[in-house]
Amino acid sequence: MPDSWLIHFFQRHRGDDPARSVPAIDFLERLPLKVRAEMNAVLDAVAEAPPPAFSGGGKWEVMHDEMAGFYEVRVRGADRQNHRLFCVLERHADDLGGSSIVVIAGLSKPVRQAALPRDYKRALRHRAEFTKHRIVLR
Repeated sequence: MPDSWLIHFFQRHRGDDPARSVPAIDFLERLPLKVRAEMNAVLDAVAEAPPPAFSGGGKWEVMHDEMAGFYEVRVRGADRQNHRLFCVLERHADDLGGSSIVVIAGLSKPVRQAALPRDYKRALRHRAEFTKHRIVLR
């Protein structure tokens, strides 16, 4: 059985955000407790599988088009919102302690509505920042 992957949360670089925020944790803290717990459970299940072997079942999906390179955790809340966590996979990432899921950002949107382009652009900016600085919450 393959080793499980690590889970890390992207942390912003001081030059880009003096507060060094952690966008995905900031997002998770605003969610209902049940949704947050389900998202964490999906992340844990993916890390244990690990990701290349995990069958998403609609909760873990690869993204396409402008969001190619991202995977998303998908949870529908009782609040009639779809909640998403955007993640990247880092195989053999010695600087992160090994193969890792890096949680970059999140968004919530009404059921059956498209995400706002600004939300995707923010996630893309955060991924570029992670790629440049490779900082995660320790």
